[in-house]
Amino acid sequence: MSEATTENETADQPFPIPMLRLAVLVSGSGRTLNNLLEWISSGRLQAQIGVVVASRANVRGVTIATGAGIPVCILPPAGAPRIEWSKQVFAACRPSQPDLVVMAGFLHLLDIPDDFCNRVINIHPSLLPAFGGQGFYGLHVHRAVLQRGCTVSGCTVHIVDSEYDHGPILLQRSVNVLPNDTPESLAARVFAAECNALPEALNLHAAGLLPQLERNSHR
Repeated sequence: MSEATTENETADQPFPIPMLRLAVLVSGSGRTLNNLLEWISSGRLQAQIGVVVASRANVRGVTIATGAGIPVCILPPAGAPRIEWSKQVFAACRPSQPDLVVMAGFLHLLDIPDDFCNRVINIHPSLLPAFGGQGFYGLHVHRAVLQRGCTVSGCTVHIVDSEYDHGPILLQRSVNVLPNDTPESLAARVFAAECNALPEALNLHAAGLLPQLERNSHR
């Protein structure tokens, strides 16, 4: 085989997408965590989850992580000052050297330390900036969408800063609001969109297509 042929064949092959290291924060059922694990298992997402940090002990998210063999750190806020508790959360993330920290149904506001600035993302069940902020989570969001009479809703992947649902938007996916929707039926359809949007955003980051996100300089 000639050298030229070898070079051409190599040029035609796609560059491998690097493996992402993730830390995942959960507060409840772990549906988003489970979805990420399914994408990883099927090879659609080149990532590994080094640690799961949970704000509550007796939640399904902890059971899912433990069943998958992922180290779990349980850190209830327990009335601690936000700045101190935030330090504990990110201290639990650092040993696994994550590229990104993913809030997956994590219901708490954190102070983002400098070394994680632009490296924490969240998936929110509305088209931000609409229906975001303190108190807008879960069915509260979908009730508000229906009460407003919106015809379109969806989900948003965004960078986390030190305000609720405030950081730069990375990716959004929309769904139609149907005339007979209930908060529960709308929530199910939005979550189906979330199940694609978050892994898609992670794949885009791994491919270097989300310049708003920082790379981990300590790997």
